Amino acid sequence: MAERFKRLTDFLVARGVDQVGHTGKSYLAHLVGVYKLMEARGCAEELCRAGMFHSAYGTERFQGFKLPLESRPEVRALIGARAERLAYLNCALDRTSLDHALEQGDRHAITDRLTGEEVVLSREDFDDLCRVHLYDWLEQVPRSREWGYRRQAYRCLAERLGEAARQAYDRVFAAEAAGGDTG
Repeated sequence: MAERFKRLTDFLVARGVDQVGHTGKSYLAHLVGVYKLMEARGCAEELCRAGMFHSAYGTERFQGFKLPLESRPEVRALIGARAERLAYLNCALDRTSLDHALEQGDRHAITDRLTGEEVVLSREDFDDLCRVHLYDWLEQVPRSREWGYRRQAYRCLAERLGEAARQAYDRVFAAEAAGGDTG
């Protein structure tokens, strides 16, 4: 597994992500941090890889680094088809559509902000996309100090995903009251 992890980081470093800033540290450090947080919360390796590439094509908020969409086949070969699809969906996600899907409960559809199309997901894929999205935010919010940004939506994600996610959410947001970092 260490060799595969090194291939992932080597791929990212070769594209300069270690030189890009992100919430008070390098973008590479953030990506590795998301991977490690997901791993510590018991996520499968495939999902940790999706987490590591969660914003590789840019997101609704983060545009500091973007692989061209034409590189999707290369990323897919590196991290696996399902991991790449989840990473792409997190990048393309219209966050309002995710919030709406969470409110509806049993409809697992989001809007791809890049194409404008509705994407209907299986419950498993929807939940795993929610995990990627939640752990990305939990990794960075103590540094960004944007505690109020979509707070209810992130709480809903944690509640939906079960005990490990709730504990991670509670631990990170406890740092807000303490005025400190969780790291």
